[in-house]
Amino acid sequence: MDRYKAIVLAITMLSGGILGVTQADAQTFRTYRCADGTQFIVGFYDADKRAFLQIDGEAVTLAKRLSVSGTRYSGAGVTLRIPKTGPTTVKHLRRPVTACAVMERPGI
Repeated sequence: MDRYKAIVLAITMLSGGILGVTQADAQTFRTYRCADGTQFIVGFYDADKRAFLQIDGEAVTLAKRLSVSGTRYSGAGVTLRIPKTGPTTVKHLRRPVTACAVMERPGI
């Protein structure tokens, strides 16, 4: 299955390059460190409502979900909450919810 995804991704990227189409004009990547020691990277693209997460060595795509305050993404047993106020939280692999903070990158 992963081989199939890689082939589809390669074809999509090549066709986009040939046609001069950009998949996403702007993107944001953030690295988080959590209270329980978990670290993950999340990517957001302007043209996409999903969050792309790299956690525990696995790539996970999270769909945007309805939330009363802030933003919530979930999928594949992972839930990421980014509230308007307060800490970002993540829940994954049957672990309890844990608070996370953005890691600052030196020199940027």
